[in-house]
Formats: sequence, structure tokens, C-alpha cells
Amino acid sequence: MAKKDLASLLKESNLISDEQLQEAIEIQKKSGLPLGRALVYLGYVSQRDLISKIAEQLGLTFVDFSTEKIEKRAVQLIPEELCRKFLVFPVKIRDNKLLVAMTNPKDVIALEELKSLSGYEIEPAVSTREDILAAINRYFKEGAFEEELTSLLEETEREASLKELGKTFETVEEVDLSNYSIDPNAVMTISEDLARKHKIIPLGFDDNLLLVAMANPRDIFLLDNLRISSGYDIKPFKASEEDILNSINRYYKMAEVVGVEEELESFFAEIGKEADLTKVKEVVEDAPIVKLVNLIITRAVRERASDIHIEPQEKDLRIRYRIDGVLHEVMRSPKRIQAGILSRLKIMASMDIAERRKPQDGHCALMVGGKAIDFRVATLPTIYGERVVLRVLAKESILLRLEDLGFLPESLERYTSAYTLPYGAILITGPTGSGKSTTLYATLNVLNTPEKNIVTIEDPVEYRLSGINQVQINPKAGLTFARGLRSILRTSPDIVMVGEIRDQETAQIAIEAALTGHLVLSTLHTNDAPSAISRLIEMGIEPFLVASAVDCVQAQRLARRLCNECKEPYTPSRKALEEIGFPLEDDEVPTLYRAKGCPKCGNTGYKGRVGIYEVMLVSETIERLAVEKATAEQIKKVAIEEGMFTLRRDGFEKVRKGITSIEEVLRVVV
Repeated sequence: MAKKDLASLLKESNLISDEQLQEAIEIQKKSGLPLGRALVYLGYVSQRDLISKIAEQLGLTFVDFSTEKIEKRAVQLIPEELCRKFLVFPVKIRDNKLLVAMTNPKDVIALEELKSLSGYEIEPAVSTREDILAAINRYFKEGAFEEELTSLLEETEREASLKELGKTFETVEEVDLSNYSIDPNAVMTISEDLARKHKIIPLGFDDNLLLVAMANPRDIFLLDNLRISSGYDIKPFKASEEDILNSINRYYKMAEVVGVEEELESFFAEIGKEADLTKVKEVVEDAPIVKLVNLIITRAVRERASDIHIEPQEKDLRIRYRIDGVLHEVMRSPKRIQAGILSRLKIMASMDIAERRKPQDGHCALMVGGKAIDFRVATLPTIYGERVVLRVLAKESILLRLEDLGFLPESLERYTSAYTLPYGAILITGPTGSGKSTTLYATLNVLNTPEKNIVTIEDPVEYRLSGINQVQINPKAGLTFARGLRSILRTSPDIVMVGEIRDQETAQIAIEAALTGHLVLSTLHTNDAPSAISRLIEMGIEPFLVASAVDCVQAQRLARRLCNECKEPYTPSRKALEEIGFPLEDDEVPTLYRAKGCPKCGNTGYKGRVGIYEVMLVSETIERLAVEKATAEQIKKVAIEEGMFTLRRDGFEKVRKGITSIEEVLRVVV
């Protein structure tokens, strides 16, 4: 039977009407969302219905946990940590196969792990992320098979545990939370639900001990539960229920939000009726809304976020942080305080708060934790209001040395041989957010000496570099990349950095500058290093000019580093490694590391990021291929023969060294 498209499947199932389909198609055209996501976004189909229909079309089983009978013998085959790591849940054993609900039934690493651990062939099924997490929480946390698990505990072990815990009762101290400085990082080790349910609040750390204030510090079963859930041994303190609840409100809920809601609820009703904009400015500069915005920003900086996303939704305001390249939802605020938050941010960035129909860009600087932090602010009108993104510009990132970015010795040696030449072009390629600017700034830090005249032209100038002449483009005033670059070349520069080559005119001038005795550094958007040669030729640059001017092309990505505190070793199967192209020698099966999660990394298993690099030096052979207009694949083949590590190969070498994981490399590298 021929496969049907998603729209036909949903219409045949009477899940959507023609009008709803047309509206979703319009959203799809405007936003670029896949049709299914557009339908979910509009609320016309649920995530569960959508995934079940896709599973049906692909011939996969869809697991509905509300009706599916879970077999306890299946659950006992796979540990909780593996279920959470791969977002899977064992459902039942049938036909001598283990049926496993998965969010990604094509995850070969997960399938191999499950097969190895359970001893069964795996039959992958499909379910939603939310349903799988709910099943994990239910069957692993709530003790669905409590009788079976309880029988495994020997009475002598229980008595010994109670006796050991009982020793702590003799030295329980009382703490006054009103005068106690609570460590926010400690608070994150215990969920808010658990804290409220048992009236507890984490206070801080003492070596490997987690200090916890409790209304009932003699609850030995709770102490044991906290030890397991947090990963720390617990030192209990006595505190009043009222003080604990006040602290929970302060550290988990941002109590200021409540005051903002009550104070501004009536006012924000007027904003929808075109209230006086001078009054808007007065109110959004009041203490409650200022405190709320400052809390959002302070928390983002404390958690090492690179971006803050303030996103209006249909019924509330979603706030997400991008930490180590991955977005995490941190809070949702009531819809009625949306206008106050957005207006406050626009005022901080010197934007026009009356303009809500056009995108705007701005910039602001704040003191956070005693340090001056710059923020680049951008707004984008959406159907539910203006979306605001704050880019956190951490100045310490431009002070990094190239050696600190994650280059393998071989790749760094190749790159160094290029930027130490007196002239020529060096191109850094990769998608947005792959660390291109950081690499360029780190390179300029090496080249920046009193004997050299270095000029940059950027959009925008994100970081100020001492001793370097930086130019901000201004299209409204006629200062474009191309025009600015022409002017720069009249000031006798030794080194020129062009923020980005966007068009044929800029590319032409940059290439000619590289041919006339200047060292030119710039960025270009391509998927890999060899594609940069083809891209320049496609932009209209003569092949012989590209071949003569470009000395080095470097492609890069950013992958998350494994947390050194909790990464765990494992030995994958040789078959799984061969399927993903992991380089192996003879019968070697290396011991690798994978993410586990602990309080110090926010239970993600990762902390910080490392660069993955592909450094291609333009040799005579590659020059000849460029002149002949060879394909990127042909150039890539020669570059590998000449010693270039591809992005994937470079990433796998970092996996072998225990710096990152296979899953992370496969996530960021095609």
C-alpha cells in the first residue's frame, strides 16, 4: 500500500478540518515549521495523536501508556538511569523480543545498549517524550512493584541503616533561615515538588555533604530518599515550617512574580487598549518588574547561559536559557505580566517600546555578580507578541588561548601554519553559534602586537579588543561590509578581519586584499571546509583567484563536554561503533565515556563545551582542483589524503580521549 502524506492521514482520521489544515500550512510557510509541529503549535492536534499517526504510517507500534499493560519482568530488565538517558521504557516481552517505547526508534546506540543489557532482541515502538518520562517516574519512583522490591531488602540491612541514621539525631542543629545565605546551586539538587511535600530546603554544601533544613530532621526514610535523589550524603538541620516554606517561595518560585501580578494586573489590561505609552515606561521601571527581569538575567549568568529566550505563548510567557548549546525551559510567567517584562527589556536596550510590528536590535550592559556583562538584544514579532532574545556576551571568552578551545595537536599545528603567514585568506566556517567569532578573536589575540596594524569590520562589534581598530557597519549610513572594507584597505592594514562574507562584492574585495599582501580572516556559512571553495566560486569569484588567495579553511562545531565528576566508562559493541564510522584498529574496542548526570552539572551529564575542528590547508593539488571547479567531495577526498581530520573524525578522537560522548558528536556533526 502506498504511503500517504501526513495531512491525508490526519484528515482521514477526522483529526483536522480543511480550514485548520490551511491555517497550519500558512504558519508552516511563515515560520518554516514542519506541518505536524505547526498543527501542534496551533492546538489542532495533540503531540500524542500526531506521533501515533506517524508511527502507523511507518509500520511501528505506538504505545499508549494509559491503556497499555506494563509487564514488571520487562521493567526489571532495564535500569532507570538508562531509561532516562535514552528516553526509553520497556513495556513487555512478546515473541521472545523486548518491546521498548522510544522517542527515537532509530537510535542504534540505544538499541545496542538495550539488547546487550536485557539479553533480548529489541522491538522498538514509539511514544511521546512526556508519556515515557511519566512512565519512568511512575514505575521507578512510585514503587509500582513495591512488594517485589521490598522483599529484596534484608531485615538486618534495614536495622543497620536505621541505627546509622539514628546517630545523626544526637547532633541536629537548629538554623535561622531568615539570616541564612542559601546556595542557589544546592537548591537545584532537590525538586520543588519534593521540597514542598516534605517541607525541606537545601542550604549548601560541606565537602560531599548536602546541608538540608527540615521540619522533621528525624525522618530517616526521607533522609535516605534525599540521599538517593540528590547523590549526596545528607546533613540535616532543624527549621520551622514557616521559614522553610518562605525559603521555598523565594528560591523556587521567585516570590517577586506574585507581587508583580497583583500590582500590574489591572494596568496590563489597559495596554491592550493602547494605554498611554509614557505610563508604560513609568510602570515597567517600578521595583517589582525590575526585580523580576533582573532575577531572570542574574540566574542566566549564574547558570552559564549564552542566550536568554523570552517567548510569548498563547496562555503564558515561556523563558528558556541556552546552556552549553542546548535550550532549557526554566520558568513560565502569567500572560498578564508579558507586556511589562517585554517593555522593560526594550527600555534597557534603548529600543522603541511603541514599535511592536517590526524587529528591533539593541544593546545593554549590566553589573551581574560584581562583573560587567554586555547583552545583545533582538526582538521579533510573533502571533502571540514580541519574542525577545538576549545574547550574553561573556568577555572572558575572547581572552581564551587557541590551545584552550579544544584543538587536537595535529589540527592546531596546521591552523598555526596558516595564520603565521604574512598574507592570504583564512576562512572559518560553520553554523550560527558554532564558536567562529571566539576562534577569530583568539587568533587576533595571538597576532596583536605593536608592530602590526589590525583592523576589523563587524556586525555588530560584540567584544572590544585593546589595541585593535574595530569598525561597526551601519547600512543606514551607507557603511556596508564592502564599502567599509574598501576604506580599511586605504589605511595600510597588515591584518584585516571581516565579520562575515555575505555577498559577492565583499568576497571579491576580501580575496583581492589577500592577494595584495594582507592577511585576511573572515567567516563563511558552509557545512564543511571543502565546501567553502565551491561556495566562493558560486558567489562569482574567479576560480583562479580563490585558489591563489585562500590558504586555509577551517570548519567547526561546538559539542558539550562530559562532566568530569560523573562521566561513566563503558565498552560499546564493535558493531555499533562500525555502524557510525568510528575509527578502529584491528580488534580494538576502546573504553569510552558517556553522560550520567550529577548535581554539579544539573543532572545533564555535561558541563562546558569543546570545539570540533576540520582544518583544510589549500595545497597545490587543491588549488588545481579549485581552478578546475571540482566538487566539494573531490576536494574533501584529497584533503583527507593530505592529513585533514574531518569534523566527525575530530569529534571521535575527542570521544576516545573521554572529552565528549558519541551521542554529542552525532548531535552536532552531520
